[in-house]
Parts: sequence; C-alpha cells; structure tokens
Amino acid sequence: MAATSKKTFGTSAVYFTAIATILGAVLFLRFGFAVGTLGFWGVIAAILLGHLVTIPTALAISEIATNKRVEGGGEYFIISRSFGLNIGATIGFALFISQAISVAFYIIAFTEAFEFFFNWVGNRFGFILPRQVISIPAMIGLAVLILKKGASVGMKTLYVVVAILLVSLLLFFLGNTEYSQTETFSFLSAAKGDMSQFFIVFAIIFPAFTGMTAGVGLSGDLKKPGKSIPLGTILATFTGMIVYFFIVWKLTSSASLETLRDPENQLVMADIAIMGGLVIPLGLAASTFSSAIGSILVAPRTLQALAADHSFPSRKLNAFLARGKGESREPFNATLVTVVIALVFVTMGDVNQVAGIISMFFMVTYGSLCLISFLHHFGSAPSYRPSFRSRWFLSLVGFIASVWVMFKINTFFALGAYLIMALLYLYINNYQKNRKGLVSIFSNALFQLNRSLQVYLQQTRKSRGNNEWRPSAICISKDSFERDKAFQLLNWISYKYGFGTYIHLIEDYYSKGSYKKSVLELERLIKNFKGKGSHVFVDTMISPSYTSAVAQSIQLPGISGMENNMVIFEYDRDSPEGLVPIIENFSLVNAGNFDVCIFGSSKRTINYKNGIHVWIRSYDYENSHLMILLSFIIQGHPAWKKGEIRIFDVCNSDKEEETRKSLEDLVQTGRLPITSKNIQVISEDTLSDPRHLVREHSTHAGLCIIGFHTERLRHQGGKIFEGFEEMGDILFVNAHSQKEIT
Repeated sequence: MAATSKKTFGTSAVYFTAIATILGAVLFLRFGFAVGTLGFWGVIAAILLGHLVTIPTALAISEIATNKRVEGGGEYFIISRSFGLNIGATIGFALFISQAISVAFYIIAFTEAFEFFFNWVGNRFGFILPRQVISIPAMIGLAVLILKKGASVGMKTLYVVVAILLVSLLLFFLGNTEYSQTETFSFLSAAKGDMSQFFIVFAIIFPAFTGMTAGVGLSGDLKKPGKSIPLGTILATFTGMIVYFFIVWKLTSSASLETLRDPENQLVMADIAIMGGLVIPLGLAASTFSSAIGSILVAPRTLQALAADHSFPSRKLNAFLARGKGESREPFNATLVTVVIALVFVTMGDVNQVAGIISMFFMVTYGSLCLISFLHHFGSAPSYRPSFRSRWFLSLVGFIASVWVMFKINTFFALGAYLIMALLYLYINNYQKNRKGLVSIFSNALFQLNRSLQVYLQQTRKSRGNNEWRPSAICISKDSFERDKAFQLLNWISYKYGFGTYIHLIEDYYSKGSYKKSVLELERLIKNFKGKGSHVFVDTMISPSYTSAVAQSIQLPGISGMENNMVIFEYDRDSPEGLVPIIENFSLVNAGNFDVCIFGSSKRTINYKNGIHVWIRSYDYENSHLMILLSFIIQGHPAWKKGEIRIFDVCNSDKEEETRKSLEDLVQTGRLPITSKNIQVISEDTLSDPRHLVREHSTHAGLCIIGFHTERLRHQGGKIFEGFEEMGDILFVNAHSQKEIT
C-alpha cells in the first residue's frame, strides 16, 4: 500500500471482523446435530481439537505482527514476506479464492434464516421457491453497499449485525424448555454420544473454529496493526471458544440427544431461546451476513496486495487490481472481481462440495503461519524481535495439527489442495523466474540446524568409534577459471556418498583490494558452477603463497561435521610444471594423515560411456581399496551411469589365480557393481614398464585411477606421473591407510 493511504481502523475492527466470522452459520445450523451425535464431552473434545489449530495460529500471527509492520493483504503479506513472493503468491491466490467463495457460502447460509418464508410460499401457492430468490438480491445488495461506501460503512454495518447476533445469543442462553425443567444436567453424568462418528462430525463443525484471522486482512487499513492484530485476534479466538463451550452446555441441558440430532430440526436453538421463532432466524441472518461482510472486506485486500506484488503474469491486470480509490485506497477493482466470483457461486446455489476444499486452503494458511512462527523461533535471527512472543512448541503443535486435521477431515480434499498448490507454484515460478531464491527465514533455520549438527557431531565423534569410511575432500586450485576438471571430480565424489569443499586460491596479500576481488570471484564461481548440479561448497582464499594456502586449507573444518580426510590437487598434464608445487607440498599434507589425490587433467572431452579404469600394481596394494571405493563413489554420479568400472591388477605370474580370487571375493563381499568379466589380472614378469599396459588398455577410458607410493614419490619425484601420453584424465591416489571394504 502507498504510504499516503489513510488508516482508519483500530482493535475493535479486527475483533468484530474475526468474531463475526467465528460465530457464523455452523453455530446455528450444525451445533445441535453435533451435540446430539457426539454428546457433551464429544463436542467439547472437538472444540479443543479445533483450537489446537486456531489458538497457536492466533498466537503466531500476533507474534509476527508485532515484529514488523504488516501492510495490506494481512495473512498474504506475512506469508509472502516470510516464505518469499512466489510461495506467498501461491498461498495468497488460494487464500483469496477461499475468501471470495466464502462470501457466497455465507450468503447461501443466510437464506436458511428465511425458511419460514419458503415454507409459507410452498403451503400457500403449492411450489418451492429457489433459494436464489433471497441469496442473489442479498449478494447484490451487499456488493453495492461495499462498492459505493467502502470498508467504513461495511464496518458500521458489521457492528449492527454483531449486536443483533449477541442479542439473539443472550436470549438463547436465557431460554428455558420442559426438558431443562425435568432433567438435571451433570458434567460427570452427561449423556454419551457415538464417538465412532467423531471425525465425520468434526469435519462438519470445523469451519466454526476458523475465521480468527479474518481481521488480519484489514491490516492495510489499521492505525496500529502491531497492537490491533494481536489484541483483536487473540480476544476473538478465546471469546469464540468460550461461547462455544457455553452453547454446548446450553444445548445439552435443554434438549435430549434425539431431539438435537434430528436432521429436520436444523434450528433447534429456536426451540430453546426466548422468542426463538424470531430471534434465532434473525441471529442466523445476522451471523451469516456479518461473516459475509467480514469476508468481502478481507478478500479484495488480499487480491489487491497480490497485484501490488506483480503476482499476475499481466502488467495491466496487476495495475488494474492494485489500484485504490480515495485516501484510504479502497480496493474498488479488487472488490468488483471478488463480487463477480462470489455471485457466480451464489447463482449455483450449492457450495457444499466447494466448502470442503475451502477449509483445506484455510488450513494451509493456518499451518503456514504456525510454521513461520516456528522457523523464526528456530532460526533465531537478531532482527526477529516481536513485542509479543508465543512459544515455539505451540507453533509446532499448530503446524502439525493443521496438516493432521486436513487429512482427518477429508484425505481426498487435502491431497487435492496440495496438488493445486503445487501446480500453481510451478506456474508462478515459471513466469516469475527473477523471484527465485532461498528466503531468509529458511536460511536462518538451516544455519541453526547446521550449527547444532556440527556441534553434536564434534562432541560425539570419539564416542562413535570406528565408522565406515567416506570421503570428506578439500580441493585447492588457482586455475578455476581456466579449467573446471578438478571441480567436476569433486562434484562426482560429493554427489551421493562424499562431501567436498572447493577452494579457489588468490595468490596475494590480504588487503581491501584483494578482499573485493575474492568476493567478486566467489560470486562468479558460484554462478558458473550453479548450472552444473553442484553438490560442492565453494569458497575463496587469499594467501601470499601456495604453501601457506595449503597449510591453511587442510586445517579448515569439514562442511559435513567430520574432519576433512582427503586433499585433492590438480594440474594440467600438458603443463607438467604445475606438478612442482604439488610435490613440494606433499609431505606437508601427508603429515596430517590425509589421503592424497593428484588429478592430472587433460583437454580431452570426457567419454563417460568408456567407464572408469582402476589400475592396481604390486608395489601399492595399500592404495587398492581406496581406489576401488573412489571408482564406486564417482560412478554414483548420473554422468557415469552408462559407464562401467574395470579393474586391472598387475602382479607376479605365480600369483595370478590368487589375485583374481581375492579381487572377486572383495567385489562380492563388498557388493560392488563390478562384474567378473571386468576384472583383468595381468602378469608383469615380462614387462619392464607397466605404464605401457596402462596406455594399451586405458587410452580411451573416461577416467583412469592409478595408485602412487610415498617412497617412490620421494625418490623419483614427478617422473612417476609421466609416461601416460595420449591418455585422458588420470587420478593418482595415495591412501594414508588401507580402507576396509565390507
């Protein structure tokens, strides 16, 4: 809403809008049947269950409203500013349709107050008038009233009809019957009903407990929403609950269960109240008409707020619906659309089937508000400082109860509501692509969850004993923008079974200029890697030398809550000078008990279909299990799904059979996806250089994994990585300790 819009309403507007919606048609038309079916304590249980949803929601919305100013749109504004505009618009559209159809629902229920008129016409003239004779003129009259006079006259009318409602309820409580004079009601001996019908009856009367958030929709017209919303909403919720308790007591003590559950006697309250034949139909008319007024005031403001946030795909439509009239920016155009929708359903005459799905959407809204409150408590953002505070467990109970009650009321409607919401979200997300992103409420909750898990994992690490191994790798590279093969490798490892941290090195001294450079390069890296299905945590590091960068990196905590146990170096095999700093720093990394992988990348495109080749040689068997495990972990990435793992073991001729059996047993007991035909044992007796075999069998492999030994690296240096010309990418592996394959 514009800052210049005039705010005219106070707490009373919120209270009376909510209470008028709470004390609605269900109270007069269905509570007698409910008490007759379930008995006194059964309906008390239903009221308490219903308020497991409504009270936490009232407290949640009161809390949220006192943290920040709630602008026009009420519940939609709160949800959209907490969950993001796309999720907010999804729930907002469903909420608006529910509110608009609710207008029709209350107008149709309003016609029940004229039962005497329809009966008189039927008896006098011999035909039954359609209910639209009353409902359509009533809908048109209400529409003209709101369109011409706006919310202020709507509120004045609301006060009048609420007064009539209260008088009718007062006369109901003062009424007396022959049953109440002859029967003594006792809480301990109250007649019991049929509790097997509990959820059927609960579904019928549940709409009576909703409506406590109706006043929130006036948020854009309130002088002090931070005060009026909590006070008005909470008072209306508890007032409604207390009134319902007394109504159940009055019904139980004034009529037998058989009389109450008689389907032909919907207005059983008229038999109890003083002048019941007049005041109860009048009260029904007042309650339903006041509920219709409350809904027709709120629905257009939800629609206006949706349009103001450009939630519709048409710019002209957004401008049309967002336009306000007068100083108070009355949503004239949005009201016109609401009236048309409501009039369509009024003309249909029966929205009983639609009423079920309406309840579902309201429940989604209530559950969302409770979830927002819970996530705010859990996220503990410093900016969340409401002057009114609920309790996190109440919000969690409200959210769980909302979802549970939805499915208990009607599983089909619940699934239908979620399906509609999902399809609507996908549609909105398609034309509002620029509004994607993780909103702060989710980020804060994830930060808190991550922190708690990290602390827990650290504290329990020693008590967990020896766990099965999984890689938690860190990769350091200063050539991230020249080639991304190292990132791809880390992403393969991290996709399903491992964890990865990619560090882009900026060789420089830490300064304001280098810091700005690191921020820009990190944004660029995240953007570059985002479209590659990244499962890797990316960061930058400013360090004056490669050695200092390595020393810093290997001391970083692992993102998984476990310590990093693997370091991956990368170099371009066409530029072997890149190996020099890696070899120089190998002993530094080796001192930290890390498994070390040196990835020699090539410019050749990876042919995933040619699979992964693992080469095991006689002098580095301690690396073999890690190499096989890495091949299995890498193959878990979808890119390798069409490739196979092949194992080549180069051994002495007298150990060929033993080696094959050992490998086949290892593959079988380890349940590795490697077939016997892909295990090849080769004798090295007649070969002076096993690298010739590697080139012969694996030149076209998608990835080749080869072990290297610490002592050989110390004595031969970079020569052990040479002799693999014309091959693709090679991963050289050095295991700090032999891994177990079980």
